[in-house]
Amino acid sequence: MDFAIVGAGFTGLAAAARLRQLAPGKSVIVLETDRVGAGASGRTGGIPLAESAAGDLPGLGDVLASFAAALRDLQIECDFSLTGAWEIGRRGKGLANSPIDWQDSGRLRVVREVPGGTLDPGKLVGGLARAAHGHGAMIFENTAVDSVDWGEHLVVNVALGQDGRREKIVAERILLATNASSLRLAGLDSSTHPKLALAALTARVSEELLQAVGLAERKPFYTVDFPYLWGRVCRDNSIMWGAGLLDPPDSGDVGQINLANEEASQAFNLLEQRVRSLHPALKGIRFTHYWGGPILFRDNWRPVFANHRHSSRAIILGAYAGHGVALSVHLGCWAAEALLGRRDLPDWGS
Repeated sequence: MDFAIVGAGFTGLAAAARLRQLAPGKSVIVLETDRVGAGASGRTGGIPLAESAAGDLPGLGDVLASFAAALRDLQIECDFSLTGAWEIGRRGKGLANSPIDWQDSGRLRVVREVPGGTLDPGKLVGGLARAAHGHGAMIFENTAVDSVDWGEHLVVNVALGQDGRREKIVAERILLATNASSLRLAGLDSSTHPKLALAALTARVSEELLQAVGLAERKPFYTVDFPYLWGRVCRDNSIMWGAGLLDPPDSGDVGQINLANEEASQAFNLLEQRVRSLHPALKGIRFTHYWGGPILFRDNWRPVFANHRHSSRAIILGAYAGHGVALSVHLGCWAAEALLGRRDLPDWGS
């Protein structure tokens, strides 16, 4: 096998599709422990932004333009809309004509508008999977990668399905795109911090309510100070809200967090109370869905984009710290070029 990609989220699928585009004669296999989009990519807020969580980085490039180009090139329709995004805050003066004027540990207003927008993450991950498959990449779900033998030949050890049959895959190069999962395999267990970010969705609301609370322009928003809050209006006029982080157990596996436990229930209740207290028009808002999405941080808030410590023929890519919707596709395509030896990795990713 020429290329083995571990993780079938935005990053891994974008890299797989791009690899087959650039080198159609090379073999590409994508290995996913669960199903396509089962991690952060299938449980994200769907807010593409222009920079990393650490801001612009040397040589990062135009993330949104690159993302839009990838969607066109791969023929993916995911309701992508570049509406702009609002940064909202409690300190200092907001915009003179701020549409948002809420109460949440102080007066919360729009402080500036930044490039960004919204999309349907389910359509994006499905579109990327179809594009990767359509270009000839092989995608295997329910295929857990246990370990990699870092010898002269890179050997990926996998368990197939629920019966636990074991196989070995020899690969020339590897991309580890598992983000907040498989941290030990990626060598990130001591240098990153996995969390589960909580979100909730309301029932559909009226245009009058959206107008009253300042969301009629349908621009996504996120706070630039704490306590953190983010959200967006969905196409059906429901509103998505996010706030709160849960720590994983001692194992570090965010997949073991039980959203039905007392800690999670209290966090969701707090989120509901916060939203209903933001504005009088939201007092009776009804919530219909709740979920948590894996998120990975490192101390400097920059993504990890570097060679694995055991081999220069393996790349680790992840830790987007909540800014991974467009960035993951942009960097996934970059990773494909790096795996082919056509582009260097960035200094800030190591």
